[in-house]
Amino acid sequence: MPLAGLRVVDLTTFWAGPFATCLLADMGADVIKVESVQRPDGMRFAGALPSEPLWERSPVFAGVNPGKRDVTLRLDSPEGVALIKRLIEVSDVVIENFSPRVVEQFGLDWPSVHAVNPRAIMVRMPAFGLSGPWRDRPGFAMTVEQVSGLAWVTGYQDMPLVVRGACDPLGGLHAVFGLLLALEHRRRTGEGQLVEVALAEVALNAAAEQIVEYSAYGRLIDQRENRGAFAAPQGVYRAAGEDRWIAVAVATNEQWRALCHVIGAADLEAEPSLATAAGRMAAHDRIDERIEAWTCSLDAGEAARRLLDAGVPAQPLVNGHQLMPNAQLEARGFFQLIEHPVTGTSRYPGLPMSFSGLPRALHKGPPPLLGQHNDEVLRDLLGLDDGQITALRERKVIGERPTFM
Repeated sequence: MPLAGLRVVDLTTFWAGPFATCLLADMGADVIKVESVQRPDGMRFAGALPSEPLWERSPVFAGVNPGKRDVTLRLDSPEGVALIKRLIEVSDVVIENFSPRVVEQFGLDWPSVHAVNPRAIMVRMPAFGLSGPWRDRPGFAMTVEQVSGLAWVTGYQDMPLVVRGACDPLGGLHAVFGLLLALEHRRRTGEGQLVEVALAEVALNAAAEQIVEYSAYGRLIDQRENRGAFAAPQGVYRAAGEDRWIAVAVATNEQWRALCHVIGAADLEAEPSLATAAGRMAAHDRIDERIEAWTCSLDAGEAARRLLDAGVPAQPLVNGHQLMPNAQLEARGFFQLIEHPVTGTSRYPGLPMSFSGLPRALHKGPPPLLGQHNDEVLRDLLGLDDGQITALRERKVIGERPTFM
């Protein structure tokens, strides 16, 4: 595996950071997730079924934590911090996504990490950066997206804005990219490095279109609903059945003519004003009515098949259970069956890339139980004996169950 032999101390929580370390684990890194029984990763309780052990049943946590090891170390105790620093000594990477003040108050900022291990690379993922007046503001995807303007261009004009949360996985991808560059720098120079990935700047990078549009031309991009900016018709249309929909995206004049032929709209095809994308965009509402009158009479899958056969891009909208089975994804081996000791065997999305010479299924194992690898890591990596580990457990420096449950 590309990152085999790389050890990562994973201090991340929720989504953006764990998404990054999940990718690292998939690529072969030994990712050791650090939580505490006083404050486990908050995602352990997101969407979990209300049965014991609640903290091991979250599908949200499971989705971004396969293949990792897990230890619990109490960060607000000198013993816990000392053990984390010992773990950093024998690791290559430290990654965290707290507000800047959090790791700093525990003595785990970049100068401290560098002093412990000069070859270590530290990736920090604050909401707004390690400098500036907003430095210590906490932030999640929902708040960061408001700053970037991403939420401004989503949804329908007569309805509230739609928050997408996309900057979390985007932040994770940027963090991995930055880390890989830092690893190459270390390979060449032997030097460790601090990599900073501010989520607000990641989101602003994704929103570059509206920034350039306004700064260059003074135009403000508003909500487009499901329509495209440069071609028409494009949208999501109701199909037969309860809450069934189909997406159609005409990009060329040829596709427009094919669409008219399939839906029986020869009159629209014959209108000179609709022969161009600009003309169709001006008449979008009228065209949408004709498309939906046709799609409403058909199953979404059948409507998509007819359009695709004619060369018109179209796909039925699906939810989670409709994704499985999916002939395309199954043929590509995208889903991976993983057995979890609490929740049983489930399908997990695989890595959205493949490599020649490597298997498609890259998850090394299930998401870890809380503190599952305490003894293994403390004994094998840090050299503690059974008596020392037992004493740590008695003092709740380590543990396997949240203290508040």
